[in-house]
Amino acid sequence: MGVSAGYAAFKLSFQLSPIVLTGGIAAAIPGGMIPIISLTQAIDFFGGLLSGSDIDLDDFFANFVPLPGSSLIDQQLGKYPFANQAVAANAVIRQPLVISMRMICPARDESGYALKLATMTALQATLAQHNGSGGTYTIATPSYFYTNCVMIGMRDTSNSASMQAQNTYQLDFEQPLLTLQDALAAQNSLLSQITAGTSVGATPAWSGLSPTVGNPSSLGAVGTIPAASNPAGTQAASPLGGSGASP
Repeated sequence: MGVSAGYAAFKLSFQLSPIVLTGGIAAAIPGGMIPIISLTQAIDFFGGLLSGSDIDLDDFFANFVPLPGSSLIDQQLGKYPFANQAVAANAVIRQPLVISMRMICPARDESGYALKLATMTALQATLAQHNGSGGTYTIATPSYFYTNCVMIGMRDTSNSASMQAQNTYQLDFEQPLLTLQDALAAQNSLLSQITAGTSVGATPAWSGLSPTVGNPSSLGAVGTIPAASNPAGTQAASPLGGSGASP
């Protein structure tokens, strides 16, 4: 039985490749994005996917499912005192959004364990390098697209329902409140105001006395060479009753 185009698009977008790497190791790639299917299906990527050959969607290495508990809105009420009731009614503190994806990747045939070891080793190394270089993720779910997410962890969550070890992993992501784009936008706004000569804030008012208040006059202004000055204390009475210095 054939698969409809709508079902194939849904399965590819939300089950086979719902995680997209952005920035980081994908910065040098046109578009700045790498779908995770290019990592989990790297062996068949060029030989099958790009060549246009018929590939069964049920034979892909991994399937992804969003876990319950992912947040769309997360806020906390302020616990500190407020000035009035009107302010207190709207005082909420926004929290980062979290999303967790389950990756189901059992070994499918006699050569599946060797393929799984090679694929998981390459996937772990690539994701670690992407995280270390400041890369982010876009997570596609049927209800919401989480953008600019940061990976929190990846761990084995296999259960005893299957006799096959390490067949399920959990990938945890968090959408931070402040993204790099927000910081750059704020910085560019500040720099544009500085360039235009616009005041970016109130001029600070210095407290305390002026540094010149109460300070004595500089002694450097007083003549230190006796011949260059005639201070009152050096005047001597003239024997003729005059008021000049004696010859």
